Amino acid sequence: MRLHWPHYLIEAWGLGTFMFVAGMVAVALSDVHGFAARALFGVAMGTTAATIVYSAWGTRSGAHLNPSLTLTYAWLGKIAPWDAAFYVLAQFAGGALGLGLAVAVAREPLRRAHDIVTQPGPGGPGIAFAAEFAMAFVLMSTVLTVSNAPPRIARFTGVAAAVLVALFITFEAPLSGMSLNPARTFASALHAREWTALWIYFTAPPLGMLAAAALYVRVPGAAPVRCARLHHVPGPCIFRCGYRDSGATVEG
Repeated sequence: MRLHWPHYLIEAWGLGTFMFVAGMVAVALSDVHGFAARALFGVAMGTTAATIVYSAWGTRSGAHLNPSLTLTYAWLGKIAPWDAAFYVLAQFAGGALGLGLAVAVAREPLRRAHDIVTQPGPGGPGIAFAAEFAMAFVLMSTVLTVSNAPPRIARFTGVAAAVLVALFITFEAPLSGMSLNPARTFASALHAREWTALWIYFTAPPLGMLAAAALYVRVPGAAPVRCARLHHVPGPCIFRCGYRDSGATVEG
């Protein structure tokens, strides 16, 4: 068993950065409400996600930033079980630390920012669960389809994922708070001391992504899943990478 500590630390940094930005943007938008607030927040977080995916560090770790994504790639056999376990631990720790830093910087304004905590909307837990499942299914289906397309298309995987994040925040947030990510929800719940319907955000996103992967591998003619990176570049790779036949190597 070979552990890849730099990659785990990068995953912690990635989600920590995402959550820190989310906290600070929520404070900046505290006087903006409704659709405008969601749209601005969505653009900010989509841009942040894309920046992390295409950064040098994000490219190295694969920029999962989400236990649901990591567990799905583990189910697909593209990441070793021990690497997946440490990725998930790092994501939870990084998300909590990143938002904790935002709380320390912003203090009371962040504690009032309703955009951070994920809770079911007026439709209740059932609607929130269905919405989280559907978003996760769409996101994972998109990632698998685009990332395993020819390289000229695959390079836009991070852009496609970021656009979906922005759209989900803008249009879906009133239904479930738009989590898609158990570690993201845990971080906000921890600092807000608000644990309402936590089970939704720990079950619906991974189930939605696993369902998308299970369907993808059964679609006739679907391209094989090549790698667990959202943006693949030539060079060493820790994953069970289908690009190795074209020059990629195993990274220790």
